[in-house]
Amino acid sequence: MITRSSRRFGVRLAAPVVALAALLTGCTTEADHLAGQYESGTGGGYISGDGRVIQPAASEREAPVEFAGTLDTGETIASDDLLGQVVVVNFWYASCPPCREEAPDLEALRAQFEGDEVVMLGVNVSDSADVSLGFAKKFGVGYPSIVDVDDNAVQLAFADGKLAPNSVPTTLILDRQGRVAARISGLIESPSVVADIVDELLAEKA
Repeated sequence: MITRSSRRFGVRLAAPVVALAALLTGCTTEADHLAGQYESGTGGGYISGDGRVIQPAASEREAPVEFAGTLDTGETIASDDLLGQVVVVNFWYASCPPCREEAPDLEALRAQFEGDEVVMLGVNVSDSADVSLGFAKKFGVGYPSIVDVDDNAVQLAFADGKLAPNSVPTTLILDRQGRVAARISGLIESPSVVADIVDELLAEKA
């Protein structure tokens, strides 16, 4: 184990965004202040992962994870739809300070791999679809998120694995077979490391 600090969904789903104040619940100036506290090291009482990246060897990856849910755009998605592609799954919620900080990096990764067999997918663990869409508009996020707050089905699907999402944010990278190939716990500190892992997985045969 190495430790280091369907295009339908991967490219871009057009998300109808309504300019209502309700959409920005959790995306307020106060939450931006929390993000500033996190960036400055004061934390604002927030505890996150340490940014560590765990990447097991291909032979040590566990069985594919099966999951399904409804996107903030209203469409449904399931793990079967994504097989054959590399999937970057980010667990987040709108008022989470490091989630807000890493949003531009995640969007940059989406743009970097646009047109490749890579899916960027959020899993919102706390908010409604309206709040999730409001966050996407505010931070320029061009990929959808599963709204997982009602039944936590996606979180539970990954919970039994050795590389379960253990903090918010957590980013999991799935190989073409749907197996967890890497986990970043907490803020993504080096988007280039994520890009390198994605490139390695793209080079693998399904």
